[in-house]
Amino acid sequence: MTHTILGANGTIATELIPVLKRNNVNIRLVSRKPQRIEGTESVTANALNSEEVLSAILGSDVVYLVIGITYNAKIWKEEWRVIMRNVIDACKATGAKLVFFDNIYMYGKIDGVITEETPYHYISKKGRVRADVARMLLQEMAAGTVKATIARATDFYGPRVVEKSAAGLLVFDRMKKGNNAQWLINPNVPRSFNYTPDAAEALYILATDEKALGQVWHLPSADPLTAKEFVALAATYMKGSDKVSALPKWLLKVIGLFDPFMKEAYEMNYQNEFPLHFSSAKFEKAFNFVPTSYADGIKETAAWHLSRA
Repeated sequence: MTHTILGANGTIATELIPVLKRNNVNIRLVSRKPQRIEGTESVTANALNSEEVLSAILGSDVVYLVIGITYNAKIWKEEWRVIMRNVIDACKATGAKLVFFDNIYMYGKIDGVITEETPYHYISKKGRVRADVARMLLQEMAAGTVKATIARATDFYGPRVVEKSAAGLLVFDRMKKGNNAQWLINPNVPRSFNYTPDAAEALYILATDEKALGQVWHLPSADPLTAKEFVALAATYMKGSDKVSALPKWLLKVIGLFDPFMKEAYEMNYQNEFPLHFSSAKFEKAFNFVPTSYADGIKETAAWHLSRA
């Protein structure tokens, strides 16, 4: 079995590689500048080039689409549909199974629990792009033209991730430097997180169980907790203060005038302003999977942060 990772330098790929190694599959890492990791094959390819994508996928049994592109709505609109079309066509041509690692932007602001059945009510430019891309794949899945599954995650945390995680940057990294934690807008509302090692394990499960095909799955997530509760747990293991300061919405707008990433992130601030309950009950029941508790996940994440230079 050959499992190919498109977007092999990202956070999820970092966690997925050891999972694949433990399961003794051939691992192919694909990106424009792929990692060189012992026991894996590296292939250089640009996902915007259909011929390069097809060449990179040839001989694969499973393809994980975990690509991350520049966090910019204009670039997303220009590139994501091209990437998805290239990957779908390559998987159709080769018969490879596709596992698409997706986010939850297409749902928009939801009052209540977010499940796989929640309708798309995006309220952001990036949410519209993600809805369009998901629909492209869902149409192919419904038509039976490609063997695929969609795996969705919300904000994540875990060892080996800093810059791509709000909790990694604002909580663990700040505590390691001796500073108090920060949070965006409202640290008092409950919200869900995905623990990255759980997400990687779940992707492999979805890739290797036939009943996962043709469906959307929410990746494992423990019951929601507030940012204040998250920080309190982190402080216990980081041996730091459990104080957390909120960065108000107006300040984030001002920061966005000087910081391109924060400017792009502003339209997603509803995820921190209001409760966000992301349910993985469907996955847990189908695969008898118990998400890692926040106590255990935060403990492991803290240990990694404390051990790094």
